[in-house]
Amino acid sequence: MLGARQGTYRSLPGVDAAPRTDLPVLLPVAEITRRKALIERCEGTYRLNLERRHVIWMAALFVLVTGVAQAAAAPGLIGPFEALVKWTPFLLKGFALNLIISFFAMAIGTVVGIALGLMQISLLAPVRGGSWVVTQFFRNSPWLVLLFAIMLLFPFELDFGFVVVPVPDWMKAVIGFSLPVMANISEIVRGAVLSIPAGQWESSESLAFSRRQTLWMIILPQCVKRMIPPWINWYCILAMATPICSIMGVEEAVSYTAQALNAEGDRPELIWPFYLFLLLIFFFYTYPIARWSIRLEKRFAVKI
Repeated sequence: MLGARQGTYRSLPGVDAAPRTDLPVLLPVAEITRRKALIERCEGTYRLNLERRHVIWMAALFVLVTGVAQAAAAPGLIGPFEALVKWTPFLLKGFALNLIISFFAMAIGTVVGIALGLMQISLLAPVRGGSWVVTQFFRNSPWLVLLFAIMLLFPFELDFGFVVVPVPDWMKAVIGFSLPVMANISEIVRGAVLSIPAGQWESSESLAFSRRQTLWMIILPQCVKRMIPPWINWYCILAMATPICSIMGVEEAVSYTAQALNAEGDRPELIWPFYLFLLLIFFFYTYPIARWSIRLEKRFAVKI
């Protein structure tokens, strides 16, 4: 039996012919862990591996905290459940602005990031080096610092001579969030292009394809499947990061929650239920997106 197992190991590609002492039952787990580590290293971020048990834990925590707050509520005042029902439309109105910010920031960051990623594989050294510097700078800059810089340095309105265009705070937040997204999308594009086997380029050259034709007709179509899962993963990260802009005075879900608590008066027992309810809103929005990303990753799996 041991000899049969050793023979199986020798038949696998990339495995040494020397006898292995690994337990066979642990090999699939080790391979899955290795693949996840390689994917995260290529994308430069962690994966949102949300599972069904996380939904149960979040719902149970919300019920527990709200029940405790209900018991602590003073007689004659509405309880946390009634207060949440009353203020839910107001909170969802603020959450809608979070979604708008995430949509626009992701769109701008994707378009500019694709161009920046293609510049990183340019044959021209100045273009390649300059795009790499821009990518690494914004990729490794704190998001809050970028938001402060855009909020304070960007003008409140743009005067084109014939028309004056106001720039609201939420639009500045869109610009601030699009910068780190741009840098990370650039790395995704660069990594996807470099992951294509060199034989694809060589075959295209043998068929007299130009570099531009090879890139747009052969390489990039194959990269789409590899870029979709990390792209979705980064959108989830962006959507969860949008409440940061409340520090800069943007009227979004966190600001609306604070306004609702102020309207209810001095009731500290409502703080935990309200902010946990806001957390649930973001969680139940990103959960199906994260699960969809995992499903697409398995469907478009590429052996590394």
